[in-house]
Amino acid sequence: MSDPRAWEMRVFLRVAARGSFSAAGRDVGMTPSSTAKLIGRLEERLGVRLVERSTRKLRLTAEGELYRERAEALLGDMDALDAEIAGGARAPTGLIRVNASVPFGQHCLLPLLPDFLRDHPGITLDMTMTDEVVDLYAARVDIAFRAGPLSDSALLAQRLGVVRRRIVASPAYLERKGVPMTAADLEAHDCLGFNFRRAAAVWPLKSGGRLVDREVPTRILANNGETVRHMALLGLGLARLADYHVRADLREGRLIAVLDDALVDTEEIHAVYTGRDRAPRRVRAFLDHMAPRLRAMLAD
Repeated sequence: MSDPRAWEMRVFLRVAARGSFSAAGRDVGMTPSSTAKLIGRLEERLGVRLVERSTRKLRLTAEGELYRERAEALLGDMDALDAEIAGGARAPTGLIRVNASVPFGQHCLLPLLPDFLRDHPGITLDMTMTDEVVDLYAARVDIAFRAGPLSDSALLAQRLGVVRRRIVASPAYLERKGVPMTAADLEAHDCLGFNFRRAAAVWPLKSGGRLVDREVPTRILANNGETVRHMALLGLGLARLADYHVRADLREGRLIAVLDDALVDTEEIHAVYTGRDRAPRRVRAFLDHMAPRLRAMLAD
């Protein structure tokens, strides 16, 4: 192998997987002593111990576990790049790491995956769903779907549409607590909120002819929109959720929208991705498949 650091990583990963220098050495065509010396040189260069030696089995240190995780990801990207470039005009292959909020992932992305995976058998997906905003570079994410203004100008972005939020509650809740008719009525209601860092217990509502960010009384907090939706279905309170998230519930009568005339709440949805001037073919294939379908879904 021409790149000595990549070779070190591959040997280290075999040591981590096999738990011994001799077994790892057999896998890569090296003697046990040469394998041990290579790992020793790697540790010396990094200035940390990666492997705890014992008479029975090798064990990774905390630094070794971190190095293993990062080395697997880095070598996976390198192998995917080699396959992509060598493949030329052939179908894109490799791993795509995707990040989305829990509601967007479950209600928008997941229904589109069967067709994409059928049409792209060489692509593997690593899906992470969280309502927290992740750093694409630190989390090694290829593409993320975000609502709201974009702050990182280093990322490439495709606009997918505009999402309207609705205030919804179950019929049982409204029967018990009454239907709010004005923004002021929310003071007598239980509102469901979010506990992640960027969340605030304010809803943009028209009151007295002007739009204000009104603080609402939140009785229960959760860390993702899908949990809040289930809370609303259980009759625990009023929830402010994206239209695509509760569309089926509204249609089937499981939830009822209130204060539609008072709530003025829309956000743009973007697909954001790394790659500077040119994203990898596997990421472009994912975007080309998903973007028009998501635009149609959000426009309904």
